Amino acid sequence: MLNASNRLTALSRAARLLCVAAAMAWTATALADDYTDVNALLRSGKLSEALNKADQYLAAKPRDAQMRFLKGVIQTESGKPADAITTFNKLTEDYPELPEPYNNLAVLYAGQSQFDKARAALEMAIRTNPSYATAHENLGDVYAKLASQAYSKALQLDSNNTGVQPKLALIRDLFSPAGRAQKPGASAAAAPSAAPVATASKAPSPTAPAPAAAPSPATAPVAKAPVAAPVPAAAPAPAAAAPSGTEKDVETAVRAWAAAWAAKDMGGYLGAYGKEFDPPGSQSRKAWEDERRARIVGKSRISVGIDNLSVQVRGDKATARFRQSYVADALKVSSRKTLELVKTGDHWAIVKESTGG
Repeated sequence: MLNASNRLTALSRAARLLCVAAAMAWTATALADDYTDVNALLRSGKLSEALNKADQYLAAKPRDAQMRFLKGVIQTESGKPADAITTFNKLTEDYPELPEPYNNLAVLYAGQSQFDKARAALEMAIRTNPSYATAHENLGDVYAKLASQAYSKALQLDSNNTGVQPKLALIRDLFSPAGRAQKPGASAAAAPSAAPVATASKAPSPTAPAPAAAPSPATAPVAKAPVAAPVPAAAPAPAAAAPSGTEKDVETAVRAWAAAWAAKDMGGYLGAYGKEFDPPGSQSRKAWEDERRARIVGKSRISVGIDNLSVQVRGDKATARFRQSYVADALKVSSRKTLELVKTGDHWAIVKESTGG
């Protein structure tokens, strides 16, 4: 049921989601380290430290969607729903193409029994991503709760209406402890996507932003649903076994690359490519970098979403396959993307990039 968040990563597996030196040129490794540090503090329950580190990061990169999503997850876990609502609302204004912040807003609204607002937020999440299964399930739970309220009102107005009671009993049974036990449980960790208590989404890899991101963009923990009122369903737990530490490192590198791209952070974006990277066609490395810089910096806004990320590691080489949702100004493109990476020192760098594989 709508727990409040994990995953950006990133923007369950996340929420999946989707960190702090001042930086004129941040590398992908630095980004990865920051996200990893904040997630580690969050998972260990050091919420004040996690929030401080997120705020430090955002002071230098205030538009970073993944870290803002993660901040909303931390605020939710810290019992500050009003602050979290403000954070996620602002994300939906700045990145209206990201579904995860809408989903997490619905979690928070449902926890306050504001089911009309929760419904509206989930409808927006589905409009931005019609295949977002978690939002569809959560919307079903919200509709069920609204139906329960309507049936209760009908009975209050006409206690002799024998047709209402069975319907109301059916809904109450659905949200009883036994009924909930039959539904899939929320993933306790990795969001964004991303994610990140009822479950929210992965941190936008910014389509950003996880999530995820994002937003599937490292993952953010999920928030818990209030006991008093049933909330929408949590994001499904990952079908496969949790990735190994090495696979997580590769995933973190991929999401950091997407986050840097979306943020137009050319230091982080170009730094994600290794020295062995072979530019397409007959371009030199410098010509390719100049072209990428012109294409990226010239856009008024960019979002890069990562979904269905699959990582295979063989020694010091790795292959990451995923569906990339790219939005830049009026252009929207969804395609399969494959990145081949090699481990250089303590981080993973891209050496080959292909689309459609």
